[in-house]
Amino acid sequence: SLPRAEPPTPLALNPWDVVLCVSGTIISCENAVVVVVIFYTPAFRAPMFLLIGSLATADLLAGLGLILHFAFVYFVPSEAVSLLTVGLLVTSFTASVSSLLAITIDRYLSLYNALTYYSERTVTRTYIMLVLAWGASVCYGLLPVMGWNCLKEPSACSVVKPLTKNHLIILSVSFFMVFAVMLQLYVQICRIVCRHAQQIAVQRHFLASSHYVTTRKGIATLAVILGTFASCWLPFAVYCLLGDYSYPALYTYVTLLPATYNSMLNPVIYAFRNQEIQKVLWAVCCGCFSPTMPFRSRSPSDV
Repeated sequence: SLPRAEPPTPLALNPWDVVLCVSGTIISCENAVVVVVIFYTPAFRAPMFLLIGSLATADLLAGLGLILHFAFVYFVPSEAVSLLTVGLLVTSFTASVSSLLAITIDRYLSLYNALTYYSERTVTRTYIMLVLAWGASVCYGLLPVMGWNCLKEPSACSVVKPLTKNHLIILSVSFFMVFAVMLQLYVQICRIVCRHAQQIAVQRHFLASSHYVTTRKGIATLAVILGTFASCWLPFAVYCLLGDYSYPALYTYVTLLPATYNSMLNPVIYAFRNQEIQKVLWAVCCGCFSPTMPFRSRSPSDV
């Protein structure tokens, strides 16, 4: 008689994968709230909210990608499915970073061109930025699925299997370029905010202490935004450039986990701090929400 086939040995559960899955669940829940609120509120069709919605959608997909990756690795192991989930993660995280860049550009232009910001031109520019951001993100995510992976050549693998070293280098270099642009734009925003605060203080005869407090608050907000982004993503981006497939997987987990926290913090920084979104959330909790409830128009610099 033929020997009986041995059942496949179940993959040992990695605690780091569990932590990433839990992180993905929290990310999904947070950003799903933001996406639903923006999608079902007609008043939230301004460019500012479209960009916040894009960011929340990208982070929602990232959270779902982490959950699916965990599920498929341990319950439905398959190389083809692994490529799809990794492609989804690359697309979503790239779209998240790209949306952050688009929000930064929008904030800068709302201050630099304050008089012409509320126009059809701004809406058109917003849609162009979204198309470019998501188009580039999808292209990056399709590369592993279309064959640019290291499944047949393990020596070409990066610290994130099955991505190749060259693919990850391109992603890392793109991140540093985005970070450099965001840093420059926030420096310019900081200068504009300081200049505006000084002009208002002079016109309204405010005390110097009031001007100092206002300026310090604005700079502190910008520092928190940029500092959060940098502290979450820089360790992973640097490791992707310096690391090798032969390095222990622990290093990848230790640097990747903080990167996922950025998607966890984005709703707090960009959505839940917005007063209009707060009003809708409170109205939903009280059961008195109306999709047509009026809102005061605010500039992106207030978000």
